[in-house]
Amino acid sequence: MFRKIINTIITKIKGENFTLDEQVPIGYICALVWMRFIMIITGTIKMHRFGRVFIHYSSKIKCSSKIALHGNLSIDRNCYIDALSVKGICFGNNVSIGKNTTIECSGSLKSLGKGLTVGNNVGLGTHGFFGCAGGIEIGDNTIFGNYVSLHSENHNFTQRDIPIRLQGVNRKGIKIGKGCWIGAKATILDGTDLGDGCIVAAGAVVRGIIPPYSIIGGVPAKIVKTRI
Repeated sequence: MFRKIINTIITKIKGENFTLDEQVPIGYICALVWMRFIMIITGTIKMHRFGRVFIHYSSKIKCSSKIALHGNLSIDRNCYIDALSVKGICFGNNVSIGKNTTIECSGSLKSLGKGLTVGNNVGLGTHGFFGCAGGIEIGDNTIFGNYVSLHSENHNFTQRDIPIRLQGVNRKGIKIGKGCWIGAKATILDGTDLGDGCIVAAGAVVRGIIPPYSIIGGVPAKIVKTRI
C-alpha cells in the first residue's frame, strides 16, 4: 500500500508513469521521502517562491530572481548555481541537476554572460560544469553523464605582446538539440551546435556543427556513425 502511494505521488509530480523496484527497502524509501520533504522546504526558501522545487540544503543559489521555472526542478547536494546574466536561467519541466554541479552564467562582472535555457525532461549528471557566458541552450529529453563540462566562451590570443588574460573574450554560444545523450567526461566547446538525437561518446571533445542523429567520439570529436 505504501509503495502504491509513493508511486502515485511520483507519477503525478513527474507527469509520467513511475514504479519503484520491489527490492527497494521500505526504510530507504522513508529516508528518501523525508529528504525530499526537506528539499522542497529548502527550495521554497532559496528560490523565494513556492512550487515543486527540490533543493538540497548544501547547494548554493545566487541571483534567484533571474531564474524562471516551468515545472519540477531537483537540485542535488553541493551544487553551485549563479544565474547573474542578461537572460538568466530558464528551466523547463522535470529538470534534475546532479550533485556537485556548477552553473555559472557570467565569467566577469565587466561583461555579463547570456545565460542558460534548459528544456523539459533534462537530466544533468553529477560533477558537471556549465559555463554559460556565451549562452547555452539544451533541448527536451537530453541527458548528461557525469563530469561533463560546457564552455561557451573563449579567450582571444592573437596579440603576442599582450597577456592573454588582457585580450578579452569571444562568444558564440552552445546549442544542444532534443533527445541527445552526452557521455561521461565529455567536453563541449564554444560554437558547438549539436543536432537532435546525437550521442556523444565518453571523453569526447566537441566543437562545430554536428548533424542530427550523429554518434561522435574522440579528441577532437568526429562522426563515428549515424542513427539514421
